[in-house]
Amino acid sequence: MSNRLTPLEIMTKLISFPTVSRDTNLPLVEWVEGYLDSHGIKSHRWPDPDQPHKAAIFAHVGPWEEGAVVLSGHTDVVPVDGQPWDTDPFVVTEKDGKYFGRGTCDMKGFDALAIWALVEAQYADVKRPLQLALSFDEEIGCTGAPPMIVAMQDVLPKGSAVVVGEPSMMQAVTGHKGGIGFDTHIVGFEVHSSIMHTGVNAIMEAAPLIDWANDQNAQNMAAEPSDIAAIFDPPWTTCHVGMIQGGTAHNITAKDCRFMMDFRMVPGEAASQWESAYLQEVRKAEERMQIVHPEARIEISQNFAVPALVPEQDGEAEALVRSLTGDNATHVVSYGTEAGQFQEAGYSAVICGPGDIAQAHQPNEFITIAQFNEGQKFMERLLEKLTG
Repeated sequence: MSNRLTPLEIMTKLISFPTVSRDTNLPLVEWVEGYLDSHGIKSHRWPDPDQPHKAAIFAHVGPWEEGAVVLSGHTDVVPVDGQPWDTDPFVVTEKDGKYFGRGTCDMKGFDALAIWALVEAQYADVKRPLQLALSFDEEIGCTGAPPMIVAMQDVLPKGSAVVVGEPSMMQAVTGHKGGIGFDTHIVGFEVHSSIMHTGVNAIMEAAPLIDWANDQNAQNMAAEPSDIAAIFDPPWTTCHVGMIQGGTAHNITAKDCRFMMDFRMVPGEAASQWESAYLQEVRKAEERMQIVHPEARIEISQNFAVPALVPEQDGEAEALVRSLTGDNATHVVSYGTEAGQFQEAGYSAVICGPGDIAQAHQPNEFITIAQFNEGQKFMERLLEKLTG
């Protein structure tokens, strides 16, 4: 029998793999496979056919039947490039009542607790099954979870209650906004800026589209929110551009300009609605450009799409988490997670994990020891319920 590692030992191992989204996560996946196998747990790997250096992993313990509780996390982390870390970001360092390291909070701390719970369930007489699901590419738009969810249902009995362990201070988060993003490439026509009227300046053509986003934000903010939107902060759909690139010199009309337009939508508003509205503005801009030069154009491609997590009426996952945490308050968040994707696939879903989202992606990222311990207590209570 292999040693049963503690949650901290598992987290320390997971953190040691630098699974930044742009890089491979296979060494981590292989370690998890081996560790689970050493305890007699068969896991399943879903390799991404378009990215052979990445894979999801999932497993099932307990009766071979539907209705499992699913513990869901992601294996990728954001980069540490340019961040002023005081410690090695890929070595867990304990200091001042905290565990420092990239992913301790978001979200290898939860992943470690979930792996620990699965192994403990293997040695307990669980009456209800427990499943583990670890995805990839969450940090670049939750793109790895949907194919993993499909693959899980082809291999395992379908679970019914999903706990997505994003950092929530162990509170039951029952709703989040949806999101959709569009890579926008404006192709202009270069001329000397002294005769700019004969060219198409891609940067200046981008400006009206970005200003359209400002106008939409102002209108959304001024409108009366729906009942479900009112529980979010902010209680409206936001339109946002966070980066922009373009141009070659101050005295040349810019040939290229690139940015991503993203929308974070309150539940009840469809992604297709905002896609249609944006594309309508894009076509108007393109028509103006082509009057000056027919080769000018705007190229649009979808970068990501994440469905909202809609608060459920008598949701099974919510009831489970509330029974384990004692939290009966209402909590929603404005960022997106894989919970909405599980819900869209027919699972009841809730977010509950240790740590504060304010620490995610930060230099010197940490999870407090107290929060990590609360996460372990949650898993212990879950195992008690499963053996009930």
